[in-house]
Amino acid sequence: MGREHDPVRGRWYENLEDGDVFLVLSVDEDAELVEIQYEDGDIEEIDYETWKEMDLELTDEPEGWAGSEADDAEDDEEEWEEEDEEEDDEDDDDWDDDEDDDDGRYGDRDDY
Repeated sequence: MGREHDPVRGRWYENLEDGDVFLVLSVDEDAELVEIQYEDGDIEEIDYETWKEMDLELTDEPEGWAGSEADDAEDDEEEWEEEDEEEDDEDDDDWDDDEDDDDGRYGDRDDY
């Protein structure tokens, strides 16, 4: 029987039986599944029973880890949201500039 380590999203583990190092991507308690990603990028789902049988040790993120596909997708989404916010701010600035334009319709009230 393996060492007792509950699967925790975002934690790194080493399987002492085969030397594999992996990251827990998600834990689905209802389906009793753990999604993991190995150093080489391969993703696998394992059930709780298999997890409990593994001889695991907590470990650090491996050197040179480029990140998971899930992290990359989240980063891309955050970048798009930031770009959209910047564009909205620019549009607001343009609107403010339009109000300041003197095209004769918005002159001082004293001119009438």
